[in-house]
Amino acid sequence: MASQEIETLTSALSRLPGLGPRSARRAVLWLIKRRESSLVQLLDALAAVRETLVECQTCGNVDTSDPCAICADPRRDQRSLCVVEDVADLWALDRARLFTGRYHVLGGRLSALDGVRPEDLTIGRLIDRVAQGGIDEVVLAMNATLEGQTTAHYIAERLEAYPVRLTQLAHGLPVGGELDYLDEGTLAQALRARRPVG
Repeated sequence: MASQEIETLTSALSRLPGLGPRSARRAVLWLIKRRESSLVQLLDALAAVRETLVECQTCGNVDTSDPCAICADPRRDQRSLCVVEDVADLWALDRARLFTGRYHVLGGRLSALDGVRPEDLTIGRLIDRVAQGGIDEVVLAMNATLEGQTTAHYIAERLEAYPVRLTQLAHGLPVGGELDYLDEGTLAQALRARRPVG
């Protein structure tokens, strides 16, 4: 049996996505064997992120500065806005380097079963951003789930009164698929084949 501290670390790691108890134990053993190099680096990196991590008040991205690096980048197309459910979706799309505009993170998706209502998301902030003007296109990059499509439909209805072109990712995405788990080729095709909403 390991000490309580090691068990606590293993338990904490096992709660991370993609890691179960066995994988967490292997990771802890690997870190212990390399405690002078890897463990110290990991602890320093975690401490640095903990001290500097902020949410961008413009788009909802998580970064070490506000506004985030994407919102502060003058090379970004300010007339194009991509709406995503979560920060992981933003990172997946931006990692592919196919979308050159700005983003808006909703912080989830509408779900009657889970009690997630429009006011629980940043839909109001999205409407405010569009209402300020200067945005020509809003890309609804929701996950291809029932809740994702319901959220996209709701946002499309709310944006009907504004002079923006609404598009959404092509339905080549797998049903039930989530953006963070898709390869760059699939993301590229979905972005190229986006189409008007409605």
